[in-house]
Amino acid sequence: MRIGELSRETGVAIPTIKYYVREGLLPAGRLTSPNQASYDDGHVRRLRLIRGLIDVGGLTVSAVREVLAAVDSPGEPVHEVLGAAQHAITPRPAATPEGMERARQSVAELIRHRGWRVGPDHPAFEALAVALATFRGVGRGEFEEILDDYAAACERVAAADLAWLGRNAEVDGMVECVVVGTVLGDAVLAAMRRLAHVEASARKFEGAAEGAAGEGAAAEGAGGR
Repeated sequence: MRIGELSRETGVAIPTIKYYVREGLLPAGRLTSPNQASYDDGHVRRLRLIRGLIDVGGLTVSAVREVLAAVDSPGEPVHEVLGAAQHAITPRPAATPEGMERARQSVAELIRHRGWRVGPDHPAFEALAVALATFRGVGRGEFEEILDDYAAACERVAAADLAWLGRNAEVDGMVECVVVGTVLGDAVLAAMRRLAHVEASARKFEGAAEGAAGEGAAAEGAGGR
């Protein structure tokens, strides 16, 4: 296809496509004449990946270049490629509250306990430590008592994510799913958590209220007799 067709297929403007080619993010098309080039489905997949990294993942062009370098490295393990993509899109904490050293120790202990193969250099390690330190700062340090329950639930979510990811045969598709799935998946997870809160609250508190009301009615009936 020509560049105009590539633009229509992907929704990416022609000047932007040319910019990505100049920046080395997108391979140049095959020249068919001095002023024309031909593009194929590989270019479509790569453009969609680039737009996913930038639009959904919020990455800069230089960060996208690093992720694509991992994708294009011959023989690079899929685990390493996907890790590079996730590492790139994980937000870095904007602030560091007091109590970070203790919080980092808690995160390290959780990782050891769960047997997770991830080190303190991963940005999510620091993000979790910031969250725990903030909990302590507002007087709710007991939240850590349920941290292992959160970890167990997240392992199930991660397994579901990887099962969905595995439907893609191409590494490009996997990386795109990591980016889109992580960013949008976080939004889905937050929304579903709130919906589950409503149901859990109804079961715990409405059920208790109905039970108390029933006991009260039974007591009144017994008293009347």
